[in-house]
Amino acid sequence: MALETCGSCLSCLLIPLALWSIVVNILLYFPNGKASHAASYQLPNYVWYFEGICFSGVMILLLAVILITLECSVFYRCCQSESCNKTYRSFISIVLALLGVAFSGYSCIIFTLGLIQGPFCNSSGGWDYIFKDTAGGYLTDYPAWSRCTEPANIVEWNIILLSILIALSGLQLIICFLKVAPSGFLCSQQFQ
Repeated sequence: MALETCGSCLSCLLIPLALWSIVVNILLYFPNGKASHAASYQLPNYVWYFEGICFSGVMILLLAVILITLECSVFYRCCQSESCNKTYRSFISIVLALLGVAFSGYSCIIFTLGLIQGPFCNSSGGWDYIFKDTAGGYLTDYPAWSRCTEPANIVEWNIILLSILIALSGLQLIICFLKVAPSGFLCSQQFQ
């Protein structure tokens, strides 16, 4: 019942999470605040997927705005009866929340794979994913981080930003899932 009454609160939480996902993903394009690596395409593959900008960002932002609009009491009536209007809004809310689960889940998976793969950096062997065969083991092998010579501090940069993106998309996933559960319960109650 508490989730039902605070549905718009949950939808409102998606807006800052989506905006932060966009900002943090953009930061991945500029290691150490420099655009030279983005200009020469010396960035990891997962950065070019735009999942932080598109899926965890713009798509979640659009979903949040639509969900907030649906939850407003001044919503345009689709039918002549109030029960039809509530059923329609519940159904649309469930569909949008499920899309939110899909978008944020996809983003969370891609960010995790990017963190496991490691950064694309210059080492003694040239530009490569030097940690790709460690299955994420490089995350605790601090001395190995010095093998990446360019861009400076790229390992720390990627670990911090990708961890933030995983947390943001994970929170989005939880919020969207919490939106599905009470909406599905309400919708099933209305059809009985």
